[in-house]
Amino acid sequence: MNHIAQSWKTLLITAALTLPTLAFAAEPAMMKDGMMVDHKGMTVYTFDKDSGGKSMCNGDCAKNWPPMMAPAGAAVSGKWSTIKRDDGTMQYAYDGKPLYTFMKDKKPGDMVGDNMKDVWHAMREHK
Repeated sequence: MNHIAQSWKTLLITAALTLPTLAFAAEPAMMKDGMMVDHKGMTVYTFDKDSGGKSMCNGDCAKNWPPMMAPAGAAVSGKWSTIKRDDGTMQYAYDGKPLYTFMKDKKPGDMVGDNMKDVWHAMREHK
């Protein structure tokens, strides 16, 4: 009986330490210094021409502004969602806005694409 109780205790401690990590991993991006960044620290952008949860950035546009792709069956909650792109793949969206990175951002913290052509914007924390 003591062995079973010890096993349960170990299992519960492991679960308590693991679950916060799993919850963090579930979100595809996070806020850092007031800006949204992906897990590589790269700036995340929105596109003014997107509307109604639909991406208008396809083809060459998507080569320059890679969509934040979501795996099939991605679990999302809160303001996070996924949208279906024209090619049938899934893309992450936040607050209904499809999310992208920018190919000219070379290192974490770069924001080369912010306000590009007045239609691309770094996703900022709303206060």
